Amino acid sequence: MSSSSSSEAPNPSVPTDASAAASAPDAPDASTPTDGAVVLQAIGLQKHFKLRGVGSRDVVHAVDGVDFELRRGRVLALVGESGSGKSTIARLLAQLMPTTGGRLLLHGEDATAKGRRAFRRYVGRVQMIFQDPFGSLNPVKTVRYMLTRSIRIHRGRLRGIELEGALVELLERVQLKPAERYIDKYPHELSGGQRQRVAIARALAADPEVLLADEPISMLDVSIRLGILNLLQDLRDRLHIAILYITHDIASARYFADRTMVMYAGRIVESGDSESVTQDPKHPYTQLLVRSAPDPDDLEARARGARGEAPSLVKPPSGCRFNPRCPFATELCRTEVPPLLSVGEGREAACWGYSDRADKPLLSDITEALA
Repeated sequence: MSSSSSSEAPNPSVPTDASAAASAPDAPDASTPTDGAVVLQAIGLQKHFKLRGVGSRDVVHAVDGVDFELRRGRVLALVGESGSGKSTIARLLAQLMPTTGGRLLLHGEDATAKGRRAFRRYVGRVQMIFQDPFGSLNPVKTVRYMLTRSIRIHRGRLRGIELEGALVELLERVQLKPAERYIDKYPHELSGGQRQRVAIARALAADPEVLLADEPISMLDVSIRLGILNLLQDLRDRLHIAILYITHDIASARYFADRTMVMYAGRIVESGDSESVTQDPKHPYTQLLVRSAPDPDDLEARARGARGEAPSLVKPPSGCRFNPRCPFATELCRTEVPPLLSVGEGREAACWGYSDRADKPLLSDITEALA
């Protein structure tokens, strides 16, 4: 079914004060962590996939040495083109696959889930929203069944009035009202946007501290994408959840996220507050990524875009992985991996052009370089 189905409820903006107050949780007490506190932290995160084949020792360097923090009540966007390793990071944080190296810390303590019970405790605090809302829901089960199962896993075996109240609360929290209109429907009877709201409600049943949103709007019609982002923004503000927002759309990162990290070929190349990263990009790749965003008034520039193709992650380029496509690359860029260098308050870019080395590349306006 098309996600533009007429059954899609009107796109919500941020709820009114009255509706927010009615569904908001109780005010936190003095022991509740304040917004901005680090909840989940990745240190030197690494994931290599072994290639199949007799005698093959090659690996795909999907993620190499990635560091970041997810903070309470904040949204961190992870932006990059397809194949850069964004979704792999989400699955590593969700512990749906083992890491090759690095550490995951939850509230400063090792979060590696060893065994089923530890994994269940972990997913009670860290939940994932998948890209395809139809593929992530059981097509032969109703909304009632899927939400009930999640509630009983994470909240105990509620029954009767208590269970019905919890189901209604979850559906209303994701703006599916009245709840009785949706609770006994199957996924194919819902539009794309409604299915994604059900998936979000299922994640919220665990009362998580972290939401990992892996391109949650990329498979939805453009007309309803803003409604889903507004919903996630409202949940962040009311429930103080830390959110990792994975996207290839840098414009939506500017709208939705507090901070943005740009990823290329398994590595972070730039990070900073979303407004600065999108309006004044420092790394040549980020500049090309911003230029590739749709601009109906500049179709010629859009057609030029980034030159070349993303590198093989089986045998990635030495030095900076962007150097084969970079108009400023020098021998230094081809031989040594650049660290994340300070390029402003709270901003970093992995580019030798911002170092104080004598053999560094000379950066100029990317527009001139591509002309």
